[in-house]
Amino acid sequence: MIDGPAGGVAAIGDGDGVAGIGVGDDVGLVVVSHSRALARAAVAMAAEMLQGRPVRIEVAAGLDEETLGTDAVAILAAVERADGPAGVVVLMDLGSAVLSAEMALELAGDPSLRERVTLSAAPVVEGLIVAAVAAAGGASRAEVAAEASDALLGKLAHLGIPAEGTTADTVTGETGTGQTESGEIGTVSAETVGEFSVENAHGLHARPAARLVGEVRGLAATVHLRNLTSGAGPVPAASLSQVATLAALRGHEVEVRASGPQRKEAVERILALAARRFDEPVEPAAGPQAPAVTAPQAPAVTASPSGSVTASPSVPLPEPLSATRSGPLPGAPGIAVGRLRRLSTVPVDLDHPATGDPAQEWQRIEESIAATRCDIEQLRDRTTREVGAGEAGIFDAHLALLADDEILHAVKARTETGIGAAAAWAGCLAEVERRFAGLPDPYLRERAADVHAVSDQVLARLTGQTPRQVTAPGVLVASDLTPAEAAGLDVDLVTGVVLASGSATSHAAVLARARDLPLVVGAGGDVLTVPEGTTIVLDGSTGEVHFDPLPEVLAEFRRRAADLAERRGQHQARAGEPAVTLDGTRILVAANVGSVAEARSSMAAGADGVGLVRTEFLFLGRSTAPDRDEQQADYEAIAEAMAGRRVTVRTLDVGGDKPLPYLAMPVEANPFLGRRGIRLSLEHRDMLRDQLIAVCRTARRFPISVMYPMVSTVGELLEARRVLTDAAGPSGIPAGLKVGMMVEVPAAALRIETFLAHLDFVSIGTNDLTQYTLAAERGNGAVAALSDALDPAILVLVDRVCRAARGRVDVAVCGEAAADELAIPVLVGLGIRELSVSPSAVPRVKAAVRELDVARCATLARQACSVAGPGEVRKLVLAMRAESTG
Repeated sequence: MIDGPAGGVAAIGDGDGVAGIGVGDDVGLVVVSHSRALARAAVAMAAEMLQGRPVRIEVAAGLDEETLGTDAVAILAAVERADGPAGVVVLMDLGSAVLSAEMALELAGDPSLRERVTLSAAPVVEGLIVAAVAAAGGASRAEVAAEASDALLGKLAHLGIPAEGTTADTVTGETGTGQTESGEIGTVSAETVGEFSVENAHGLHARPAARLVGEVRGLAATVHLRNLTSGAGPVPAASLSQVATLAALRGHEVEVRASGPQRKEAVERILALAARRFDEPVEPAAGPQAPAVTAPQAPAVTASPSGSVTASPSVPLPEPLSATRSGPLPGAPGIAVGRLRRLSTVPVDLDHPATGDPAQEWQRIEESIAATRCDIEQLRDRTTREVGAGEAGIFDAHLALLADDEILHAVKARTETGIGAAAAWAGCLAEVERRFAGLPDPYLRERAADVHAVSDQVLARLTGQTPRQVTAPGVLVASDLTPAEAAGLDVDLVTGVVLASGSATSHAAVLARARDLPLVVGAGGDVLTVPEGTTIVLDGSTGEVHFDPLPEVLAEFRRRAADLAERRGQHQARAGEPAVTLDGTRILVAANVGSVAEARSSMAAGADGVGLVRTEFLFLGRSTAPDRDEQQADYEAIAEAMAGRRVTVRTLDVGGDKPLPYLAMPVEANPFLGRRGIRLSLEHRDMLRDQLIAVCRTARRFPISVMYPMVSTVGELLEARRVLTDAAGPSGIPAGLKVGMMVEVPAAALRIETFLAHLDFVSIGTNDLTQYTLAAERGNGAVAALSDALDPAILVLVDRVCRAARGRVDVAVCGEAAADELAIPVLVGLGIRELSVSPSAVPRVKAAVRELDVARCATLARQACSVAGPGEVRKLVLAMRAESTG
């Protein structure tokens, strides 16, 4: 008991078995906090106000005297001790305390208990003081909760801050009352409400859901989401397993409701994230939508006399895949011939006995989760370096699952009943997996594989199981692959993959395509019965699979593989040679890179240099910006990998579809037309200066160029050059450092003459130039037909830049058009003398250049600028090719 100076007494329980004393029929109170010391201090302050009137107050706080955390089982016990005829009001501090309290009510075996409990969104300290006074005065549960919710009104009035009262202040202008899935949220002092439309091609699946969860975690706000289109929800926004099961498809409307001190910030963050499509790359409108898209016809499947399975799809890569599709499907292009191989594996023992101490079992789970988190983070970083940041984003959803409070509390509750660690973890994750698997949309159903993958990784840690791996060269056949397994395959051993399940939209398929591994998916369970060592052939472009093929089939596949390899080999054999046209004009073919590993690949592919270093790879996927030393180390590593060839470093290009979590970025209605590229960098000059210091240091040792993205005015360019001069210091700008800009904005192309005096080169980014010129956002499936870099309007702008720059500065193209074999003749004819492409495309682009005659290309380019549309441009190119070969 705590005695106040005026003789007031608060009967308290500590959450560790100390029960409160009976005080009649008054409302009981429970304080849920991450800190036991904080909760006790709040109770002590409340006791000061009670004037001798006893109140039942139970504390469920901390995991022990020193460890921060909340425990649903302890909260339920506190609620049961505080319960009486008048019911209980529960006050919670923040974050997982709210989720733990909700889970505690779900665990309650007595439904009537849940009906007698109100979860209050009031602040713990102020709310407890007024709630205790109201309860001591005999107020009802609703009145106690209302008093707690209005606890801040006095402070607001004293500070002269307008009170928001007890009605909801909203983003959308609506009002409402919050409500949880279990129990009663009670009186909410203020609630912020917003709505967003899901624009992602595959809906609010694991990756965007993980980004959403990351936005609200750590905020002092309780946030719930409801799918207004389907009626699903509400679900807590801090739980990935719950958010993804909203089954919010493309076109669905989702409501956001938040309460708590940071409710407005929570809603604004989510709405801004939704406006950015949850930072997911924009895909054509091929994924699941509302209303549903009809799937293409399934491929026909036949059996050969030798028992092989052959699929002959009517479409090359159907998306989306419906639940009714069957038979082998193309997953990633390429041809593979080899012996069937399987992943070695050891069964997981789910009957591993408990130690008898639930705390030790839970500790084992926590340690296994921590180790798995480290494994996934390392794999994500490696995938970012070797494959790309977009593909590595798959693992962010896995990390979010490991931090899902709802899952963790459910697992811990199982261990409290005496269930062993492995069985508790596997049983709980199996339930979450079943929820995903039961969703109506096929793409979202596939996200059950993410839950299964995370479950298996933690189980492997719990039981000491080694990861599955391929130990001999050949074609891998498996039921499915987790993203971790797909990213970890040894491509020196694995020449192709056949999966019994899965689809072309699975994470394994995404990673296989990124790693250039031929893949067939959905081949059916029978493939798992084929003996290891059996000869297998597959074509990942068509979905054809043959086991123990007939001699003529094997010969055909070997011929096709040989033809493909011969073409690639011819291109690769000459990749190190200059790309010189038939009439003797040298065209530089450089590489776009986003990591040191890609720079090494570029060198192996024969790149003449690096035409674009996407420095975002250093800034994304972290909580703070890299310092100048870290940046310098990476720039120098890239330069060393290129062995003296020139490297062009683009300054940080974020904003639009590439936000940074640690950089203040305003919410913008159209971020692609807002603060991005050089605009944003100039607003954060210290960060830009650090980057340019690293560039200057590198340029004193290696041939380096620097260019600024998204420049639209001469003033921006001059300001950026002033920052460069400052960053160079007393020694001045390094003699070999060239300065350029990207031409991505029509205004820059039209006023190019005003920029040239301040530049050594320009690089045309055809991707952005196309979207801004044609008002067609790149990647938006609804306007995909308009977004074409061969549109004559784009070619006229390129022609203008080349004409103005001729004899003054070099002009390059670093957009996707640079690797388009139908665009290359036009670009060369317009005057482009450098093409910067992905590392793997370098040999092929060089081969295409060697077949050109510049004079004929110039004639072609003049005609292309005057025709009606991009279709006519392509016809001109094909006609020139036919004439050349004829």
